[in-house]
Amino acid sequence: MLLLLSCFLQNYYQNKLRLALIGQSLFGQEVYTNLRKQGHKVVGVFTVPDRDGKADPLAVAAEKDGTPVFKFPRWRVKGKPIPEVVEAYKAVGAELNVMPFCSQFIPMNVIDHPAHGSIIYHPSILPLHRGASAINWTLIQGDKKAGFSIFWADDGLDTGPILLQRECPVEPNDTVDSLYNRFLFPEGIKAMVESVQLIADGKATRVPQTEEGASYEGIQKKSNSKVNFAQPAEAIHNWIRGHDKVPGAWTVIDGQTVTLYGSSMLGSSVPAGQPLEIEGASQAGVVTKNGLVLYGSDSKALMVKNLQYEDGKMISAAKYFSSGDTARVELTDDEKKIAEEIRDIWKGILSNVAAIEETTDFFKSGAASMDVVRLVEEIKQKCAGLQLQNEDVYMATTFQDFIQMFVRRLRGEDQEEEMVIDYATKDVNNMTVKMPWQCFINGKFEDAENGKTADTINPADGSVSCNEHQEELATIESIDSGAVYTLALKTHVGMSIQTFRYFAGWCDKIQGKTIPINQARPNRNLTFTKKEPLGVCAIVIPWNYPLMMLAWKSAACLAAGNTLVLKPAQVTPLSALKFAELTVKAGIPKGVINIVPGSGGMVGQRMSDHPDIRKLGFTGSTPIGKQIMKSCALSNLKKVSLELGGKSPLIIFSDCDMDKAVRMGMSSVFFNKGENCIAAGRLFVEESIHDEYIRRVVSILDPLTTVQNTQYTFPPPSLPPFHPPHTISKRLKVPCSPVQKIVCKYKHHGTTQPSYRFFMEPTLFTDVEDHMFIAKEESFGPIMVVSKFKDGDIDGVLSRANDTEFGLASGVFTRDINKAMYVSERLDAGTVFVNTYNKTDVASPFGGFKQSGFGKDLGEDALNEYLRTKAVTVEY
Repeated sequence: MLLLLSCFLQNYYQNKLRLALIGQSLFGQEVYTNLRKQGHKVVGVFTVPDRDGKADPLAVAAEKDGTPVFKFPRWRVKGKPIPEVVEAYKAVGAELNVMPFCSQFIPMNVIDHPAHGSIIYHPSILPLHRGASAINWTLIQGDKKAGFSIFWADDGLDTGPILLQRECPVEPNDTVDSLYNRFLFPEGIKAMVESVQLIADGKATRVPQTEEGASYEGIQKKSNSKVNFAQPAEAIHNWIRGHDKVPGAWTVIDGQTVTLYGSSMLGSSVPAGQPLEIEGASQAGVVTKNGLVLYGSDSKALMVKNLQYEDGKMISAAKYFSSGDTARVELTDDEKKIAEEIRDIWKGILSNVAAIEETTDFFKSGAASMDVVRLVEEIKQKCAGLQLQNEDVYMATTFQDFIQMFVRRLRGEDQEEEMVIDYATKDVNNMTVKMPWQCFINGKFEDAENGKTADTINPADGSVSCNEHQEELATIESIDSGAVYTLALKTHVGMSIQTFRYFAGWCDKIQGKTIPINQARPNRNLTFTKKEPLGVCAIVIPWNYPLMMLAWKSAACLAAGNTLVLKPAQVTPLSALKFAELTVKAGIPKGVINIVPGSGGMVGQRMSDHPDIRKLGFTGSTPIGKQIMKSCALSNLKKVSLELGGKSPLIIFSDCDMDKAVRMGMSSVFFNKGENCIAAGRLFVEESIHDEYIRRVVSILDPLTTVQNTQYTFPPPSLPPFHPPHTISKRLKVPCSPVQKIVCKYKHHGTTQPSYRFFMEPTLFTDVEDHMFIAKEESFGPIMVVSKFKDGDIDGVLSRANDTEFGLASGVFTRDINKAMYVSERLDAGTVFVNTYNKTDVASPFGGFKQSGFGKDLGEDALNEYLRTKAVTVEY
């Protein structure tokens, strides 16, 4: 609380300014909102007039707050300032003009009027790409870096001194939209707010722009945006994506001008398809199931997803050769009523059209891209659950075609073709395992936006891998994460099935309660609570139990009524993608489950930052958990649950069942190769039995030295569960010290194959002292760490066991029930095992204390992580 108060006071007492915001759009709205949150006073907002009775987002936000709003259609006439406009501006008394997205020409006597002048946002790394089409030219010219500048406004030539700049890499398949959404929009907002504070604190710089590397490119027109095929494929791709949406790069096909949209470089082989002659191209294109393949002069290929004809109609490039002669459907009376309601929506948007006829064309009547968004959203509000996309409008531009498409969609007749999956296959375990490898978004397997792929490595031999399907999933777990096949069959897959069955039973049992309130008399009042889903939830899972961690989090999330975007670990995505395929076969609606493989630094960070995601569940390391929590707080205060690292203590008293304590103690460390978040990171053995305990452990480990056949086959050899390969050898921490006694350390005998890579020797450390690295840090591998404690020193060993910032799990072995209860009450961990270990159950809540995280998986408690409580009070 003191820390929060300190942060609040620190922000409160910073210097603040009186600001005029001159601009428009959602970007301007976000800058306005964030500046007010920082305590600055916005004394006036100057934006554009309403369009078709609809105010700009900046005006909407400002009017709601009671901030003075001015909607001048222009500031100058024939190059001269309009006196009454300038006077209205000056009357607000701003100390600084902030221009986050300004499409109007502002007179210099306005720009220079405030004490601190004016700052403006520009979407390029000035002095490169001065002018209004900076983002487009960043892509057209194939720049490897994009970015933005905040500079001191000049006379509109983008040549003023630089205050602040930020940059980011341009991905191979970035578009204007992806660059804007990923970096220019969110980081630009932060930078504008930062710049204002720098000015307020007197720390802002004015760095003159150099003319070295300066460039100015004009706004592209349709007439000069034709594609030149006499250049490499990458240059063609850059041209198309740089012109995407406006004005659109075009070519001539069969004598018609056709605009190309949705370009991406094609890194893999070209799918089969029909050839299509392209004017000016030295090689025919190919219409494939995924789109139109085009070739550059270097014979490399790119893929185009959508085509638009001169009449404005857009089609999927994959359907170029389809006749399009679909029989028209007759509308029922109810459908006719809905059609008339949609006609009214069209009329509200196309206010300049006298009447909406059957042949009225949406775009030829003056509609723009923002009108498409409005149309789709208004229809979705009227028809809840209807799957309608912006592209549907482009592909049915006349009212009659739109109604036909709409009715088919409403009836469920306009279903897409059978799901297309580009499998990677592997012959293993007496079966051909078919593994999807693309992203799974909205019910479809799609290539990544940037076209990148990543290898997934079989840790047994280093090779690239790319009924309830139980055996197939267990096999995938084995070749993807290195799990023992039988363990994967029983635990990885078996418990996943149990988890989904358990939470399926909760779907119709989530309920609120009625509450008596103080105001119940003399009035009649009823207060009750409702449990509601949060909305879109993101889940990030680790690589040690790829399928089971998916099940633990996803089942509760879905049972609570949410939709899901899941990122599997970058190195073990295969079982999650196979799961996605099976959800389609099971009838899960499109868009409910989405799987996005990739790195945590990119995909995970985007999930943390995304403003539409309302919950993020994460299992992984403590440092990354802290970063996720910070990002989630800064983005939109999304709800977070974290299951993080552990260094779980296991205390073994002299009055234990020795055979069981040895067997379960080894299992607590070596289960799943030690790649186990609740693995006993440190065993405390009472002094009087310590040496005997170590002798028995060694006697069990010793026979492994005689194992000759370590071939990783299916079914695998009968070996303990710590023998198989490890998911990622480079992530295993093997902290050794000369003062630590390594009692036994076993290698695999008889292994001659050079392809074996990721095996680690089971290792036993004794005489470990509390200050040693190995006693404090999580090892996440087959490493047994043993310390002794004095006979009878219960409180002393408890103090040592709790002397850690982790608090995930713990354990105690003793025949004395009083001692067991005393110790379990004082162990500072989310789970305590007594005379057992690793015994998790789908009905029992699981989660840690301290820096092992917060929130629960499994059991009824897990549902609350994905629900919100609404209280309703009624007077009657």
